[in-house]
Amino acid sequence: MPTPPVARRIPVTIEQLGRVRTDDYQWMKDDNWQAVLRDPSLIKADVREHLQAENAYREAVLAPTADLQEAMFNEMRGRIKEDDSSVPAAYGDWEYYVRYETGAQHPFYCRRPKGQTTEEQILLDANALAEGKDYSSVGSTSPSPNHRYFVYAEDDQGSEVYKIYVKDLTTGDLIGDPIDETVGDFTVSPDSQWLFWTNRDDNGRPDKIYRRPITGGERTLVYEETDDGMFMGVGRTSDNAFVVIGIQNQETSETRYIDGSNPTAEPTLAEPRSEGVLYDLDHWGDRWIIRTNADGAVDFKVCEASTSNPAKSGWTDLIPFTAGKIIEQVGLFENWLVRQERADANTRIVVRSRAGEEHAIAVDEPAYALSRQGSYDFSTDVMRYAYNSMARPTETWDYDMASRTRTLRKTQEIPSGHNPEDYVVERMEAPHADGAMVPISILRRRDTPVDGSAPLLLYGYGSYGIPMSASFNANRLSLVDRGFIYAIAHIRGGSDKGWGWFLAARRFTKKKTFEDFVACAEHLIAHNYATAGNIVAHGGSAGGLLMGAVTNMRPDLWAGVLANVPFVDVINTMSDTSLPLTPPEWPEWGNPIEDAEAYDYMMSYSPYDQVEAKAYPAILATGGLSDPRVTYWEPEKWVAKLRPATTSGKPVLLKINMTAGHFASSGRFDYLRDIAHDYAFCVWAAQRGWERPDG
Repeated sequence: MPTPPVARRIPVTIEQLGRVRTDDYQWMKDDNWQAVLRDPSLIKADVREHLQAENAYREAVLAPTADLQEAMFNEMRGRIKEDDSSVPAAYGDWEYYVRYETGAQHPFYCRRPKGQTTEEQILLDANALAEGKDYSSVGSTSPSPNHRYFVYAEDDQGSEVYKIYVKDLTTGDLIGDPIDETVGDFTVSPDSQWLFWTNRDDNGRPDKIYRRPITGGERTLVYEETDDGMFMGVGRTSDNAFVVIGIQNQETSETRYIDGSNPTAEPTLAEPRSEGVLYDLDHWGDRWIIRTNADGAVDFKVCEASTSNPAKSGWTDLIPFTAGKIIEQVGLFENWLVRQERADANTRIVVRSRAGEEHAIAVDEPAYALSRQGSYDFSTDVMRYAYNSMARPTETWDYDMASRTRTLRKTQEIPSGHNPEDYVVERMEAPHADGAMVPISILRRRDTPVDGSAPLLLYGYGSYGIPMSASFNANRLSLVDRGFIYAIAHIRGGSDKGWGWFLAARRFTKKKTFEDFVACAEHLIAHNYATAGNIVAHGGSAGGLLMGAVTNMRPDLWAGVLANVPFVDVINTMSDTSLPLTPPEWPEWGNPIEDAEAYDYMMSYSPYDQVEAKAYPAILATGGLSDPRVTYWEPEKWVAKLRPATTSGKPVLLKINMTAGHFASSGRFDYLRDIAHDYAFCVWAAQRGWERPDG
């Protein structure tokens, strides 16, 4: 085996709330990290040298997988229809869509006259935009309501620092100066005369909403948020009647609104924030529609209120709360209200007329994903939705809500061939010691034996109330077709079984998330889907925290652990108020700066702080140098501490993308190379590649 780099130790003693900890690798954090986000070349020389050494070591260790990586990349690329196009979305007299050309890394944003298949106008060529750049990702895009302007946001560093551009579609020219230092969030006023956007402060947080004429000119401050623990965004209501400013963290929210007929007016507060109460507003032609957890509606209910009084005092229940069935989103059309619900890790869509009649769209399968797609048009009876399962590629349907008929608009094409009948999708439930039943979605080839001999990849996330859908992902087939069983653990901390499923695993009950994941692994072993020591655990970001925690808890279960951009240095990160996500995430994890109980509980599971001498599995941690969410030094420090601690002799590897951030490479083929690399590690770990000279 190649010789790994040895990170020097420079002990730093940290005193906090009467507790003392020592951090040997604090030097890896660049105190000028905000500048590094914008220009990675500014990274400290010693940090750069260490990261380069780590990348070189990983490449040497995984060199025997080079052919496998190339084969997987070619397979994944072969499953992409390279000249693909989205289903056009009708908006006024136009249809808007995104398409790719063969060999192109980035998309073209286009439109054509409604009902036509010719006269295409290219609104933005993202390939030309990316030319000469190591990274380029287009975020939000939007035509103005009058269809004269096209607005888009670009991140050209991977740091999620976006510039917003406005294009005049009558001339083809960019107009006004680009808007710097934004989070990429914007909206155009209903009269198409004004552009609103969300500013990004020096620490990467959304702090202000600005407005300027869409053609350029002086900016005006519309709203400033003084609580740095709140996120913020701006948009328009479904009926194009109001501009709305949404402000929230994981447990509290408020909304301010501006009448679209007077877009330069001061925003009006709908309902003041109240700790623990979440709500969002949309307007339905003649009334407000509110989705909220107020009054004990844990899994949310839908209320209505008069246009003149959107305050809570005017809310009337329209759709009641049902325990265990979370109302995830509400969509409004002129004559219809559509809601998406999730229960037992599956979704359904419910259509409601203005008269109150309801009917549901659902699928009778054990595990699937059904999702409502956004719509530009308000005055339409047609609602679009997508359906897929872990074995079945995405189908896009247009559903006529009046006639209750549907039209298949597109089936995801797999050019290299794919037969869903070659695969089996299953749903199991794993028991936790406290009585909770944790859903597991499973994908395997029909000819893969269920006798414990097959390697298994177990994926999990489990934070922020974000559910994991049992959806189709063509890239997974490169593992499944090699005999892997692929499983998703729908653990607490997500909202897979309702908002209460999320509330059951946060702050002082966060360990339930990790215990659920272990329970899923043990249940799969008990039912011969896996064998201890032949499972690869996979998670990213907050799911990387999960990976770190279960690696410390039960290293015997895993052949390998794949931790993408892992949040593992919990105490240090949640104590650093300069980081973008720290104050907004105290409701999720706790505040270790002021709360000794929170400090002690977080310390008890923090993966970096709980590393000790034990037989760890093979580990691959990944990160991005310009990542503002999980900074590069978290996986770097974790690997540095793990390597001398492990007694197994199995390698601990680090991959840092020196030109990208949280979401890896921006080009669609470059991104596939990242996935192929990671999946090759999974195969290598399951086959104990470190023991074989040929990998």
